Amino acid sequence: MIPGEHVVIDRPDILIVEGLNVLLPNKLGKNIPFVSDFFDFSVYLHADEAELERWYVARFMRLRETAFRDPRSFFRKYADLTDSEAERTARDIWTRINLRNLNENILPTRARACLVLTKGSSHRIEEVALRKL
Repeated sequence: MIPGEHVVIDRPDILIVEGLNVLLPNKLGKNIPFVSDFFDFSVYLHADEAELERWYVARFMRLRETAFRDPRSFFRKYADLTDSEAERTARDIWTRINLRNLNENILPTRARACLVLTKGSSHRIEEVALRKL
């Protein structure tokens, strides 16, 4: 978003809102609405924690050869790591940041979703759970 700019969405038939934490409940106060209070239907995409870690590490390793090579990239410092250093670094980042965020902020929102889709190791949906509406 550019400061001072805004987008007006005037009564669309369907509006898709995507984000890691969009189903978080309001913890600020009883009378303050939260974004998820306005959803008619919500979908949570789930995957096994071990698969998420495996996918993260694989993506990190691939990015060393592409985006991490950009001299302007914050991640440039990871481009020249050896394979073992890169894997160790990726697992460390996963554990310290991503896994913690998953457990503290993302997984707790699963129960608020109307539909939970569970991805398997091939990234295909293997399980569909619809909460009684």
